[in-house]
Amino acid sequence: MSKCYTQITLADRRRLQQLMTAKVSINEIARLLGRHRSTIYREIRRNTFHDRELPDYDGYYSTLANDLARERRCRLRKLRRHPDLREEIISQLKARWSPEQIAGRLIADGVCLVRVCKETIYRFIYNKEDYGLALYEYLPEARRKRRPLRSRKPRDGAFPSTHRISKRPDIVGQRLQFGHWEGDLLIFERPFGQANITSLVERKSRYLVLIKNPSRHSGPIMDKIIRSFSPLPAFARQSFTFDRGTEFAGFRALEDGIGVTGVLPPHCLLSPDL
Repeated sequence: MSKCYTQITLADRRRLQQLMTAKVSINEIARLLGRHRSTIYREIRRNTFHDRELPDYDGYYSTLANDLARERRCRLRKLRRHPDLREEIISQLKARWSPEQIAGRLIADGVCLVRVCKETIYRFIYNKEDYGLALYEYLPEARRKRRPLRSRKPRDGAFPSTHRISKRPDIVGQRLQFGHWEGDLLIFERPFGQANITSLVERKSRYLVLIKNPSRHSGPIMDKIIRSFSPLPAFARQSFTFDRGTEFAGFRALEDGIGVTGVLPPHCLLSPDL
């Protein structure tokens, strides 16, 4: 049996029909065709012809089985079968919603009875048929090609478990004390270059600080935060909470730069009421 799976061909189906007609066992058929027996069982279950009006003709026929399999692979995708849902997703993408936000909001709002996960939306964005819409330009990274999942670098080293949002004291989460900040990065469209803005909101007073950055490199971003907050008294800069973006990977510099002992990155989502 081959270690690399390939689709069953018409020649395989013709051989399978001959062996089934000869009453050969499934295990033996799998051995002769070089396939796993589960593959043979699945092929027979999916592509056997059934007709209530002509029950005498029920059975496995190679050419008909090949047509059924090909039709199944060519079946329209979910967003093709539901054009209204497709247009809604395109509209939300152009409004700069991420696929994760769109998928979650569609379920929460009950916009459509059809469930759509983030992976469906990503595949829609990058598939060949709809690539001409250039919907990737509305994603945060605006990548022309989708980066394989396994190639993404783990962030556990930059953001240890000791600095997760679950470790944040309740007094910070309840907005009872002044001096605790939450930060995020505002990224502009590609034509505007690499410039971006760090937004820092004080949780209790909602006071906002905006810092302009020339790039997304963590070092310069942390340096600007240090220069902006150094003049403040200690009680006004007790802790900072960031998301898991790599631009905040150098958060430890705040501990040395401005003596913050309660630096609290990262957590995956910023507070919805920020």
